[in-house]
Amino acid sequence: MLRLHDTLTRQVVPVTPDGSRILRMYTCAAHGPVGLADLRPALLADLVRRVAERAGLRVLACRNVSDLGNGEGGGRGDGAGASLDADTLALNMRAPEHSPRTSETMGLVIELIGRLIERGHAYATPEGAVFFDAASFPTYGEISGKPGSASDWPLWEPLPEPVGQRTRRADGGARATWDAPWGRGLPARDIECSATPLRFLGPRFDLYVGGTDLCFPHHERARAQSNAATGQEAAAHWAHSGRLLFDGRPADSGDVIPLSAVAAAGLDPLAVRLALLERHYRRPIDLTWDSLRAADEELRRLRRRVAEWAESPSRPIDRAHAERVQRALDDDLDTPAVLRLLRDLETDGSVAPGSKFETFLHFDHVLALDLPADIGRI
Repeated sequence: MLRLHDTLTRQVVPVTPDGSRILRMYTCAAHGPVGLADLRPALLADLVRRVAERAGLRVLACRNVSDLGNGEGGGRGDGAGASLDADTLALNMRAPEHSPRTSETMGLVIELIGRLIERGHAYATPEGAVFFDAASFPTYGEISGKPGSASDWPLWEPLPEPVGQRTRRADGGARATWDAPWGRGLPARDIECSATPLRFLGPRFDLYVGGTDLCFPHHERARAQSNAATGQEAAAHWAHSGRLLFDGRPADSGDVIPLSAVAAAGLDPLAVRLALLERHYRRPIDLTWDSLRAADEELRRLRRRVAEWAESPSRPIDRAHAERVQRALDDDLDTPAVLRLLRDLETDGSVAPGSKFETFLHFDHVLALDLPADIGRI
């Protein structure tokens, strides 16, 4: 059974669906240009999915795609959403069942804001803005460990203009606006991460996944909005991936490092996946071009070994090694331990090559490194 560190409770707990065999999981995607930092929480969600499915659960996954060009961090546009889809596919991440653009779910956003106003958790201003009343949610700050009074934050931003026209963004592109009962405008960046999971996963879902850099204030606000609207703890558990740096600098600000740069450097994109797996998902990681080249070399070496073992007679999975690897996966997705254990198996002279082959392939369904890729090529 998979156990994860719950950011809210600070404990490693079993992640099990409430009364069903369906694990409902939401992933908070990026709100700016897509880079390597966005792929770390996506990888965490993918690992959760793969391990849960191996345990016989069905996973219902949802991921937002911000495409409005509003709020802090700038806009993405639908092209950026397509980039996120392409990058996750290149890293063998399974596509979520639901991945709506914010512009496609505006009715849900407006409905949720209206519900918060009705329940006394939000208020509209004469200018047509809507704010969440922070004082109405006293447990704000519990996820990030930053309790205390918070300032009210915007849910809806007014942009007055004639109906049917669009404002212009700083980059010269069109900026869509919508009519709402409190005035024409567009939603602030936090509300979509409440409206989307509540619509596609229900008022109570099992897991909210995101990056630790968005824990405060974005996820605190999303929790407050969702809980205030539903009257309960909407997300049963919260899981956060650690910060990703590149050459010592935050990879989610300034010069974003895209996955395409890795391929342009002649490296297998899955070297990024392997490099991330080498570090526990909750710990910060500082990627460099040297570390990515080393991961690329290791990936190619492992594929050659699997191809060599494929030439030997097949043997059953080595149960002793497999049980240790599975325990590491179930114990808060300890992928560094998984890789160490598989390397121990690689050098274990008492295990037949055919058994090594089957065991490596068995766990490649979770690691998703395309380890059989070189079979028939050597």
